[in-house]
Amino acid sequence: MPKRIRAGTLTALAVVGLTAGTALCAAPAGATTKAPAPKFLAASELPPHPSGWTAGKVTDGVPDEMRYCFGVTLLGYDSRHRTFRTELDTGAQQLTVVVGDSRKAKALATRLDREVRRCVARMDADPEIEADHRRYGSLPVEEGARVHGFATRASWGAMDVHLVSVGRDGGTVTVVQWGQMGDFTHAPVKAFKKTTTTAVHKLH
Repeated sequence: MPKRIRAGTLTALAVVGLTAGTALCAAPAGATTKAPAPKFLAASELPPHPSGWTAGKVTDGVPDEMRYCFGVTLLGYDSRHRTFRTELDTGAQQLTVVVGDSRKAKALATRLDREVRRCVARMDADPEIEADHRRYGSLPVEEGARVHGFATRASWGAMDVHLVSVGRDGGTVTVVQWGQMGDFTHAPVKAFKKTTTTAVHKLH
């Protein structure tokens, strides 16, 4: 793991839409209807930032910023993500996995939620890094979401704070994370919870 910790980098973690239409004729017998792809957050739905947010394209795979904590857990899953950036040292990512089966999706969400705490413990085990974890509770949206925070301090003085949430709607799981330089006092927990609620609502 790189020793340099900055929001929007690998160690920063060491912590889209359906067009409505009207069917004009019945579908052929035996035909299956493909579920619409989950929608992703828009830049305006992230916690407010003085410089504003820029949203990247929705891309296949797991973003680099999530691989340290979730890379192994997400092996074998087809996932998509969107990265968000600001003009300053603040970044965010959203990852979505369509499992299809509600039971399996619940198991994946539970494991990802657990991996947040394990990831912070791994960072804290590094002699050059101090990492603290906080639980910010669950949110009553669809099948639920949980919000975590963690702050890191490196031996050379770098400090970063991150918010991570794991939510589920039926057979789809989403992970949202936000990070910037600073400590827990700089974390927009209330706004991030609103962002998480919106992200889960938009899945289907």
